[in-house]
Amino acid sequence: MLIGFVSDERYVALADVMLEFQQNRKTVAVVRSTPRGGVYAEIPPGDYRVTLVRDGFGSKIAAITVSDGGPPFQFRMLSDCILGYVWPRSVRSGGRSEFRVHSPEPYRLSLWRYGWKREFVRLLGWFDEHGPRAVMQITPDGDYTQTGVQWNRVGYGNNPHHTQSVVGPERSGLYYLHAKGEKTGEFFSFPWVVAPAQPTAKIAVLASTNTWLAYNNFGGRSNYVNANRLPDEPAVNARQDLIRYTEAGSFNEWGFQDHEYQPLSFDRPEIGNIVREHEEVTDPITGRLPCGMAPAEWRMLGWLEREGFGYDYYSEWQLHNGDLDLDAYKILILSVHPEYWSRTMYQKVKSWVHERGGRLMYLGGNGLNCEVEFLAEDRLRFRTFLAPGVGGALGMPDPADPSRYLDSRMHRTLESEASLLGVVCTDSGIMTAAPYRVVRDDHWILAGTGLRNGDLFGKDSLQERISGGASGHETDKMSPHSPPGTVMVAKGTNQDDGGAEIVTYETASGGAVFSVGSITWVASVLVDDAVSRVTANVITRFLGD
Repeated sequence: MLIGFVSDERYVALADVMLEFQQNRKTVAVVRSTPRGGVYAEIPPGDYRVTLVRDGFGSKIAAITVSDGGPPFQFRMLSDCILGYVWPRSVRSGGRSEFRVHSPEPYRLSLWRYGWKREFVRLLGWFDEHGPRAVMQITPDGDYTQTGVQWNRVGYGNNPHHTQSVVGPERSGLYYLHAKGEKTGEFFSFPWVVAPAQPTAKIAVLASTNTWLAYNNFGGRSNYVNANRLPDEPAVNARQDLIRYTEAGSFNEWGFQDHEYQPLSFDRPEIGNIVREHEEVTDPITGRLPCGMAPAEWRMLGWLEREGFGYDYYSEWQLHNGDLDLDAYKILILSVHPEYWSRTMYQKVKSWVHERGGRLMYLGGNGLNCEVEFLAEDRLRFRTFLAPGVGGALGMPDPADPSRYLDSRMHRTLESEASLLGVVCTDSGIMTAAPYRVVRDDHWILAGTGLRNGDLFGKDSLQERISGGASGHETDKMSPHSPPGTVMVAKGTNQDDGGAEIVTYETASGGAVFSVGSITWVASVLVDDAVSRVTANVITRFLGD
C-alpha cells in the first residue's frame, strides 16, 4: 500500500531512500522509495517510528500514523549543504535575533555590515555541538512553506550556555551573517535588517522583505511556484510536473480565488539573497534572483554612504506594524523591486505623502503591484487571483466586471498604485534594458547633468540578469490614475515603447513623489554619472524644502 512520498527541500522526489518502519522497537518493514518518491509498505494501520536514510541527505526519524484511506504522508529530507537565516528577520538596534544554521560539518559564523564598504563587525564563533553532524538541522514533514522550517527546535536549548542569538548593532543598516564550513570551505550568507533604536537620519530606506519572501521557494512553494499549495506528489522534472510550465499562459499559477492561496512563511532560508564571500558593492550583481533582491538593494545603500547621505534602514514588516514612524523622516526610499505591500503599508505612505508632506522616492520597478495580508510577523498571504483568460498581472480586465480595466493586482483589491507612485508596470519592455532619453531638459531633476532633450543616459549597469541600461527588467509608465500634475522628465528607450518613465509630482500638503519605474535603476547608480546626479538632485531638494 502507498504510505506516502519522500522529497527534498525543493519538493523534488527522492528515489532510493531507505525507510525502516518500527512498532514497539521492532522492525516490521524495510523499504526503498520509488523514482517518484513513493513509499510502499505492506503494514497494518497504526503508529510507527520511521527512520529515513540516504547518502547526501540528513538521516532522520519521523513518527507517523498509518490509517486506511488517509492521505499519503509527506516525508521531507534536507540535503547536505550549508544554509541559514535569522529570526526575527529585522530588529531595532539592541534587539536580539536567533541565528538558525544548517550544516553537515562544523562551521564558522561571522557578522558583517553591507554599505559602501563591506565591514567586518565581529566573529560570532565556531559551532559543532560535539556530536557527529550535530549542527545539521531537521525540517518538519509536510508543507513547511506554511509553517516555517522551525530550526533550532530539535535538540537545541538543552544547554543554556550555548546561545544561538545575535544582538543588533548600534548602527542601522543591512547586515549579513557569513557561515563557512570547516572542512569543505562551503559558504553561505544571509541578510539581517537592523533598524535604529530611535531615528538618526532624515532618510528612511525600506528593504523589500515581502518581495524576498514572494520569490523564496525553499520547501517547494513561492508566489511563483506552486503558488496556492503543494501538489499531492513531489516533482520529478519541473518542466513536466509544475503548472508554471505545463499549462499554457504565463499566469495560470494565479488562477485561484484569494482564499485558496495557502500562507507563505518567512521562517525559511532565502537562497536568492546570498552574496558571494568576497563580493564588493561595485561588483556586478550575479545570478537571477539576487538582481531583484537584497544584493541589488545593497547597491543603493552603498551609494547613499558614498555620497554622504545618512539613512535609517527598515523592513516592510516594521512599516506595517508601526516601528517605522514616517513622520520622523523627510524622505522614504523604495528601491529595486518592492512588488508586494499590505493595505496598511500603502495607506500609511499615501497619507504621509498626500496629507502630511512626506517625500517618496520610488527607485524601483513593478512596485506595489499586489496586495498581501500579514497573518503574523512570520506569515503572509498573497492576493494574486487572476481569472483565467482575462489577462495578466500587469494590466487586466476586472475578473468581477470584465468591462472595467485594472492597472494591476493592487488595483483589483484597493486602487492603482499609480495613484501614489505616479506610474504602474506594464507588459511592454519587460525583460529588456536600455538607457533613458531626456524629454524635459529644463527640469530641476536634471540640473548639473549637461543633458539636453534627446540625449541618452543610464547606459552603464551592474546588473547581469538583464543588462543594457538603467531602464529595465520590468518598467513602469504613467496611467490615467497618475495624480494631476505628474510630469514626465525622461523615458527609457526599450523596445516596443516599453521604456520606464521618470516622473515627479507634488501634493498640496508639500509632499512630493519621484519615480524612476525601473528595477535596474539602482544597478546603475554606482556606475553611471547621470543616474547618480539625478538621484542626488532629488534627495538634496527633498531634504532642503
